[in-house]
Amino acid sequence: MVFEVDAPAQVTVSDCNCSICRMSGFLHLIVPRSRFRLLRGAESLSEYRFNTGTARHLFCRNCGVKSFYVPRSNPDGYSVNLRCLERATLAHVTVEPFDDEDRATSDARIRDRSRE
Repeated sequence: MVFEVDAPAQVTVSDCNCSICRMSGFLHLIVPRSRFRLLRGAESLSEYRFNTGTARHLFCRNCGVKSFYVPRSNPDGYSVNLRCLERATLAHVTVEPFDDEDRATSDARIRDRSRE
């Protein structure tokens, strides 16, 4: 699978403490839909939805990695795992906690990240 993300050289990512993100090490770089392009591999994606069904968790059928998905907090964009990007293209990364125990407050803090 090959994808591109248009992002500034200095980014802020969220480190969610829910069981899925914590165990998989997912660091969320949320971008608007227009700044994400899947170039190859759409046929290799498998989708999983749970809880509210809003989030579209997309996994590679070949390797099982979730490199990106459509998050519940920003359904009009994508959350890309920072760990799946070339770090040499980024000058600075700020990591902020996302507390799943207080989802309403955490969602409110990042709600606009997928907007242009």
